[in-house]
Amino acid sequence: MKVIQSKKEYKLALKRFEEIFAAKPKTKEGDEAELLSLLIKDYENRNVKIEYPDPIEAIKFHIEQQTQSIEEAVPLFGGKKRLLEILNREQPLDLELVYKLHKHFDIPLTSLINDKLNYKLKNGKMAISS
Repeated sequence: MKVIQSKKEYKLALKRFEEIFAAKPKTKEGDEAELLSLLIKDYENRNVKIEYPDPIEAIKFHIEQQTQSIEEAVPLFGGKKRLLEILNREQPLDLELVYKLHKHFDIPLTSLINDKLNYKLKNGKMAISS
């Protein structure tokens, strides 16, 4: 085995990994699966860019999945008006809200804060807008 250098090698490694994925640890195939997983991860870290979802879409998704109605999320946002303004992209997220959403809904911070967002000061606080 060697470091994966091309897309063709990557696809072959993925195919082989699928074949031996369920191998028992500390067996020949188990050791091979473990090594392949490290090689695949290394290749992906070097070559595959992961796009994170839009923060507002991530928030909408988690509200939809984890609440009975949007009304349950109102207290997190400090009111229905602010909730609707954020979901309609009329107000930016602030770091305090990002933290609350991350803790309450377990939304990954990388989904709430990413390179595509604009960071600026608003009323003396850091604000994030898409």
